[in-house]
Amino acid sequence: MTSESRGVNAVGPCDAAVLHMVCGKIASGKSTLTTRLVDVPRTVLISEDQWIACLYPDEIHTPADYVSRAARMRTVLTEHICSLLAAGISVVLDFPFNTVNTRAWGRSLFQTVSCEHWLHYLDVSDAICKSRLMARNVSGEHPFQTSEAQYDQITRYFVPPAPDEGFNIIVYDETGKVCSRAGS
Repeated sequence: MTSESRGVNAVGPCDAAVLHMVCGKIASGKSTLTTRLVDVPRTVLISEDQWIACLYPDEIHTPADYVSRAARMRTVLTEHICSLLAAGISVVLDFPFNTVNTRAWGRSLFQTVSCEHWLHYLDVSDAICKSRLMARNVSGEHPFQTSEAQYDQITRYFVPPAPDEGFNIIVYDETGKVCSRAGS
């Protein structure tokens, strides 16, 4: 075995693995950002919308439907995500880490395997999000259509991340520009 191949095979637990999580209102740009974040070697993307659309077609009609299906999916994926991180594979989660509870799940992931992490917070106004949402609905490219009333109903549960939650946070504005970085 060459020293070069030994280096590839000698990846230890969480060797350079990073867990990336995104926080932002509907249509704030989370999926667009995660597509950019995954463009790094040894990085995988797991998209909640894709999994939910495949696992629970036509079952999401209310916020309660979403909450129960998403919780079930997180339970199933937890061990898999931790295994990837422990193997040195970075993971980008295109999940809305928009509440204290969902962020607690994210924290449990990176703490379980002691890997690096970033919570990417897209700080975008309701007006811009609604404009993007309407354009997304018209395009038909997203697996879910969300009305303005549904946007308002869901956004009531949105809680911006707080420094005392213990995350490394990168804040972005509506153009995708980084406004600030803060480590825990």
